Amino acid sequence: MRGLATVPTYVVMQPTTLCNLDCAYCYLPFRAVDRRMPVPVAEAVAASVNPWARAGRFSVVWHGGEPLAAGREHLAALIAPFGPEVEHHVQTNATLIDDDWCRFFAEHRVRVSVSVDGPRERNGDRVGRGGRPAYDRIVRGVEALRRHGLPFSALAVVGRPEPGLATELYDYFLDLGPEVLGVNIEETEGVNTRDNSHDPAAVTAFWAELVAAWRRDPRIHLREVEWSLRYAAAVLDGTADDLLPRRLDPIPTVGHDGSVTVLSPELAGFTDPRYGDFSSGNVLVTSLAEILAGAEGTPWVGEFLTGVEACRTSCPYFGFCGGGHAANRYFELGRFDGTETEHCRNSKIRLLEGVLEHARDHRSPAA
Repeated sequence: MRGLATVPTYVVMQPTTLCNLDCAYCYLPFRAVDRRMPVPVAEAVAASVNPWARAGRFSVVWHGGEPLAAGREHLAALIAPFGPEVEHHVQTNATLIDDDWCRFFAEHRVRVSVSVDGPRERNGDRVGRGGRPAYDRIVRGVEALRRHGLPFSALAVVGRPEPGLATELYDYFLDLGPEVLGVNIEETEGVNTRDNSHDPAAVTAFWAELVAAWRRDPRIHLREVEWSLRYAAAVLDGTADDLLPRRLDPIPTVGHDGSVTVLSPELAGFTDPRYGDFSSGNVLVTSLAEILAGAEGTPWVGEFLTGVEACRTSCPYFGFCGGGHAANRYFELGRFDGTETEHCRNSKIRLLEGVLEHARDHRSPAA
């Protein structure tokens, strides 16, 4: 993992900055404003993406704001330039999903991931603009997906990673029925300045309990836990070096206006006196392929790569996380060449320690 790959595995697209919710932990700066992506931006991105997709599996992830707030007609127009080989995914709060949207997903072969944080009492931060809880609307959207037989994934933000809560969380999602579950411990980033430091023992115990709950009934693919187990197995097999790619995926995020931000979608829309707007170019001026070919020349990217090398030489967990995420460094440390962050501790170090703690606690007597 040295430098940036010139061809990504997926592209994040922002069809609108608008979100109909006002979640307390949201990082997006312009979620109250409806700035929609013009179709020429999607056409410009598709010109680079379509050849990549013909060469191998490739995804476009529609991520807002709330992508469905762009409306079905406009989202369909944005999808249209992409070839049939491209997989489309949407990350949604599900509050706008109804029968018409379900038919849209089926027609355009869009895979759906729903943001929901567990049982009703765990969704207190997910509210509408008037402060009213959004939970009932989220559940109605999920029920529409299930009624139409559409598979979906789920993404949960955890603000209190403590023992005693993980089993409840996992059991809830067993009943909800996603195929895949991602668990994100709340991060300090963007306009969310809430503290994300937690007691290390509590976070480790949370992950260990989540592993135990999943192992009792592994009907759901549990993203973080399964990746941790693959890494642990590779370490034992001596193949850990083969897990991480040779070069970092640039993860280009294309903003509503065509600007391209690499490595961290959370940086899009922000500016800094040292780095400007974090953009590496605009697809309305330069092709996405050309932008990515020169992305390492973006000043802050070079600083981030210096930080990755510092992690490589100083952190025993580097083989697991690959150096962390640019946005976490910036919003927690104020720069990109630092190393350990609270996000690292909560979602990488304690995660792996929780998996290992579970393994130690469940060893056979002969082990």
